Amino acid sequence: MPLDPQTSRDFARVLSEALPYIQRFRGKTIVIKYGGNAMTEEALKRGFARDVVLLKLVGINPVVVHGGGPQIGRLLEQIGKQSEFIEGMRVTDRETMDVVEMVLGGLVNKEIVNLIHSHGGNAVGLTGKDGNLIRATKLEMTRSNPALNVPEIIDLGHVGEVATINTAVVEMLDQGEFIPVIAPIGVGEDGASYNINADLVAGKVAEALGAEKLILLTNTLGLLDQQGELMTGLNSDLVDQLIADGTIHGGMLPKIQTALDAVKAGVNSAHIIDGRIKHAVMLEIFSDQGIGTLIQ
Repeated sequence: MPLDPQTSRDFARVLSEALPYIQRFRGKTIVIKYGGNAMTEEALKRGFARDVVLLKLVGINPVVVHGGGPQIGRLLEQIGKQSEFIEGMRVTDRETMDVVEMVLGGLVNKEIVNLIHSHGGNAVGLTGKDGNLIRATKLEMTRSNPALNVPEIIDLGHVGEVATINTAVVEMLDQGEFIPVIAPIGVGEDGASYNINADLVAGKVAEALGAEKLILLTNTLGLLDQQGELMTGLNSDLVDQLIADGTIHGGMLPKIQTALDAVKAGVNSAHIIDGRIKHAVMLEIFSDQGIGTLIQ
């Protein structure tokens, strides 16, 4: 059945609008942090896989960094181990770290790889241990304690932060026909494994690769102002103002900081977008208006 005239016009407009972006970003690298609802709802998972396969087919190099907190929590619950969080971070002892590695480096990572394969792409799953991709140090966390004159040191166990990124393996895959899929597990100088926030890993990978864009998928529209309207076109000065007046707070604060740090380090732009929207990645990259918060 042929397309009706209105559908035909809309289809042609979408394709023509995408063309200059395809030309501009051909040969460039885009780092995408994949998480939230986009990882759990089947239609969104399929849409994400199609998006990254399309990016590769038109000459853009996507690099996927994924989370997996809910999946880790479910498996810990199944084995009778209770999750403990301090200021939003999972306390990770050795037994929990074994589960984290199994879930992130095995179950979740390979599911994403298979999903991309099922939609015609070629993906390779990695953790930070492969090729010394992510060198990590133990995260040192402190908090004030009124009973003490010095800050209290909090031991989160095998929770780390990025020390260095070795881009050799990713660049080899990125410049070929493969889509790298990275689990946010780092390795210390002593060989110990560390669980690292996926947003942070995505930002540092984007910085190290000199990526064109960093895209963070979330379960919100982006950054909302105090009236609930979507904000975009942010820069460092405006971000500082929004932090000071409380507009940026809670879980959005570290995401904005990661995006801002990446831009300051040379990434051309960072985007915080709603992963609950089908084909969110493609809409953000290939449309004039985009769908989320742009930081540059």
